[in-house]
Amino acid sequence: MIAEVLATGDEIITGSVTDTNSAYISEKLEETGILVVRHCCAGDDMDTLVSLFKETGSRADIAVVTGGLGPTLDDITSEAAAKAAGVALFQDKAALKSIEDYFKPKKRTISESNFKQALLPEGAECIPNPAGTAPGFVQTIGKCRFFFLPGVPLEMYSMFSESVLPEIEQIHGNNRLFNRVKIISVFGLPESTVGERLHGITQDFPEIKPGLRAVFPEIHVKLYGRGKDSRYLDECIEQATERILKKIGKNVFSVDGNSMQAEVGKLLNEKKSTIAIAESCTGGLISHWLTNVPGSSTYFHFSGVTYSNQAKINVLGVTSETINEYGAVHEKTVKEMADGVRRITGATYGLATSGIAGPTGGTEDKPVGTVCIGIASPDSIKSFSYCFTFDSRIKNKEIFAMTALEILRRELLGITED
Repeated sequence: MIAEVLATGDEIITGSVTDTNSAYISEKLEETGILVVRHCCAGDDMDTLVSLFKETGSRADIAVVTGGLGPTLDDITSEAAAKAAGVALFQDKAALKSIEDYFKPKKRTISESNFKQALLPEGAECIPNPAGTAPGFVQTIGKCRFFFLPGVPLEMYSMFSESVLPEIEQIHGNNRLFNRVKIISVFGLPESTVGERLHGITQDFPEIKPGLRAVFPEIHVKLYGRGKDSRYLDECIEQATERILKKIGKNVFSVDGNSMQAEVGKLLNEKKSTIAIAESCTGGLISHWLTNVPGSSTYFHFSGVTYSNQAKINVLGVTSETINEYGAVHEKTVKEMADGVRRITGATYGLATSGIAGPTGGTEDKPVGTVCIGIASPDSIKSFSYCFTFDSRIKNKEIFAMTALEILRRELLGITED
């Protein structure tokens, strides 16, 4: 069964509104085992929409369309669908009731423009909208079953899950294919290297299609599986995952699509450990990421953005001799920062960063992209130096923060550095 997803509206094609609806619909259809072969977007133009609906109706089995069902003059999807199907519009009783049911509790009068929303193509079946004024509808155009839904995401979500998806699954029937998607998150290797290490996966696991996606500063390996036997598909995904783990090794930080901060938080919880952060060049980004994770209050103790040298000395206890001799960006300095933040907070671990994010401030010895990271644990104080070559201040801050979390993750797992 072939499915297409269509989004309508001038606001979509001009970029003033991001089309999140199509991504949501495609994801849900894929989970149901239905192949989505095309996304289309069209503005509020009658000829364009009629042509698009006819074209889609000639090749697809199912199409889900969002947008253009409102009360204003540029909401022309219903009329375009009628023209594409070669039928007239009529006032649908179920659509009118949906609108009345929406207004009744609010004790508001239905306006003339809202009555327009009850006009559906002849032969259409109404999809009630409990959350808004725009009923959806189902209409056959050509050989394709079209599901028309409003463009407001919250309205569309409930109508799609409660009314549309069950009908699509029923149409699909015994032809259902199961889909599986596994996301393996990698940090510390370039995309090209990760790609090279995936060689042979498709040959050994023909049911699995690997894919790569760079989500700076991570690399996501996606394993797509599709077949009629869900148990066999799960086994293939797991075997392919094990193969990839052997090839990529400790640079994999999650096999569940979790963020680095979520994985670090999970490890801190498991070990009943706490963390305190002293940030200079990352400006609070590490702390921001960690505290975005629900439940982080159980392990996150303290964050200090000790940007100036004086703050490093006064707050963290870095000695003025260290600053004067080595400077702020040095392994000895971040060792004292990490040890200081751990000491003053009583956290299990102290993590510190100091570096040069750019675009200015670099020297021959310490160019832009240089970062020093310190970690203090109950047993040791360690430091690391890196030099990245990104020309963006934001990218440097992100790679610095991610590298610091990776150092913490490896410390928690007892993984030794290369």
